[in-house]
Amino acid sequence: MNRYYSHGKFLLTGEYLVLKGALALALPLRLGQTLTVAPLHGTALQWNAYQPDGQWFSVTLNPENLEIIDCDDQPKAEKLAEILKAVKRLNPKAFEGNGMRFTTRLDFNPNWGLGSSSTLIANLAQWADVNPYELLKLTFGGSGYDIACATAEQPIYYQLSPAKTALQPFDKLRDLQGSAKTQVIEPVETPTPMVEPVDFNPPFAEHLFFIYQGQKQSSSKEIKAFLEKANPVDLQKDIEAVSEISRSVPKCQNLDEFSLLMQCHERLIARCIGQEPVQKRFPDFEGTLKSLGAWGGDFILAATEWDKKKVKTYFKGKGLEVVFAYDEIVL
Repeated sequence: MNRYYSHGKFLLTGEYLVLKGALALALPLRLGQTLTVAPLHGTALQWNAYQPDGQWFSVTLNPENLEIIDCDDQPKAEKLAEILKAVKRLNPKAFEGNGMRFTTRLDFNPNWGLGSSSTLIANLAQWADVNPYELLKLTFGGSGYDIACATAEQPIYYQLSPAKTALQPFDKLRDLQGSAKTQVIEPVETPTPMVEPVDFNPPFAEHLFFIYQGQKQSSSKEIKAFLEKANPVDLQKDIEAVSEISRSVPKCQNLDEFSLLMQCHERLIARCIGQEPVQKRFPDFEGTLKSLGAWGGDFILAATEWDKKKVKTYFKGKGLEVVFAYDEIVL
């Protein structure tokens, strides 16, 4: 039996603009996903996925064509089959041989947006010995920072070349029968990102908290919407400003410096995407709030002098009960 593990992620700085080449600061998490692959008697490919509450879904596929034989969740089964077909295109020998049992186990609720997709892509890429960024491009798209976090062991700087921005998924092409089975790989170059470990160990970590807003955002939809309306020329000054904030954050020695940078970052991104900063939703919160990842539903960062008990009490009163202290969740 082979075992693979990948970390979840937070994007501390650079959301949205990382797609356009901004330098981003990303945090790998203590929570992630495990993939085990074991031989199975027979010729079927059996997939069982688990989350903390128990089994998430299960699928049985034909390993030759990766068509669904049986499943308990059709949409999830179809998405998984699409991902596995992409794996096979990158490594045609990946599913050769006898039957196989794949088992995935998430350390977190998949609705939290901590990387259920990216950790799966990273694990499958390790197992099949394929380029995870190419696999990402064939499936979900995105900047790829989450793929970098999956195998990182400390915070990282992440940056795409400005000339080769977001990793966009290939469009499906319909075959002559009108089905959506056929996906054609074109010789499009996959951007190679810059990934660099960074020494980010804030001495004020006990004042940092992460709160789930309760509405998982669709990263692919957010990416698509941003790229469709964003003009790279107009964004250049914002890209440079965010990159400078990313460089400054690890140098912060106190909570006030850090909070000021987070406020500047939040205002800048709010202007870029035309949305209100999350702070306006919690006007009585004593501290600084910053969105993480796709705005509107994923986790937010709270930088405050309050202790964890007071933070949890405050957000519970707002209907938000998932709260992590920095050292509880960041690797």
